[in-house]
Amino acid sequence: MSPRDSILALQTAMNAEVLGQPVVVERMLIGLLADGHLLIEGLPGLAKTRAVKAMASHLKADFSRVQFTPDLLPSDVTGTDIYYSEGGKGAFRFQPGPVFCNILLADEINRAPAKVQAALLEAMEERQVTVGQTTHKLPDLFIVMATQNPIEQEGTYPLPEAQTDRFLMKVLVDYPAPADELNVLRLLRTEEQAKLAPRQDDPPTPPAAPIALDAVFAARREIATLHVAEAIETYVIDLVTATRHPDRYSKDLAAQIDLGASPRAGLALDRCARAHAWLKGADFVSPGDVQAIAPDVLRHRVALSYEASGQGRDADAVLADLLKLVAPA
Repeated sequence: MSPRDSILALQTAMNAEVLGQPVVVERMLIGLLADGHLLIEGLPGLAKTRAVKAMASHLKADFSRVQFTPDLLPSDVTGTDIYYSEGGKGAFRFQPGPVFCNILLADEINRAPAKVQAALLEAMEERQVTVGQTTHKLPDLFIVMATQNPIEQEGTYPLPEAQTDRFLMKVLVDYPAPADELNVLRLLRTEEQAKLAPRQDDPPTPPAAPIALDAVFAARREIATLHVAEAIETYVIDLVTATRHPDRYSKDLAAQIDLGASPRAGLALDRCARAHAWLKGADFVSPGDVQAIAPDVLRHRVALSYEASGQGRDADAVLADLLKLVAPA
């Protein structure tokens, strides 16, 4: 099985477990292929946690879940040195925390205090954890899938801009369509019946073999060699630059953007557009690939003005205007 066939099989398996959210599943796969962390935002009950668990269950990957709370300590995530005594001699040994895994689900990440966020920031950016005077490397495949609730603010700590910028994409999860929600109801009822009252006459169907991490690394190597024309590179930079200098395109746009995207946005657009094109089976990146992924890459990196908020405009609406004004090179 080729790397692309393996990834498409993973996509099919995830879509079978997370009904009505094909775009979310695709963005999660792009994050996996582009080696970046994802911030997944949506109301409670929209299968954010289920989607991450579905990905981990169909990969030969170590998975950890941390429920972030206001009383969480950095050591609860990173691990700590523990004193052991044996034969009259004592020594400190490092006890790894849940961050030492391939896929870390940081559930309700905005509920943790600043010290925990700072500890997680090193893991996200440097792929390492420092405890005391010792630095411990994380696995070669390490991604953080963080979730947060956009409406409940009690007991939450807004993520600092420096940490938000480390997320490759911010993915929004919306309500499923009524037909998809009906299928969700039936799927969960079937799972409940199989668990509580399995039929003796029907042998259980063996689950599909998990996909090896080597397939992910092989896919990443193919994506790294995907052709990106100079015009596409210019288009990526033009989009990022337009968020910093919107006055060059429109006075209305300039009045709605206070702060533009960092250089990480251009790097993320390039990586995600290549992964998006590869998933489609293309061997080059088109302007459509950049446009499809741009809102997810930019929405958490653009700070809107008070005027935009007063008009009830969100980042997606402002970015939609920007994409219309900035033409491909």
